[in-house]
Amino acid sequence: MAKALLGYMSSTDPRIVAQLTAENRRLRQQVADLEAHVLRLQAESDKLAAAMHDSPLLTLDESMQPA
Repeated sequence: MAKALLGYMSSTDPRIVAQLTAENRRLRQQVADLEAHVLRLQAESDKLAAAMHDSPLLTLDESMQPA
């Protein structure tokens, strides 16, 4: 994307190149952070789903059992 922006702007001003490079680095880090967050959420979801699968959904006390 940075190459596309540089080609579109057709500027070799070092300040612009540095700004685009920094923005590209920031966006890549943000994507990596979001991907890691998604992986954590998927793992947590899998753990919760396994816990729900292993335990009964509804339990009754002995006093509430039919006679």
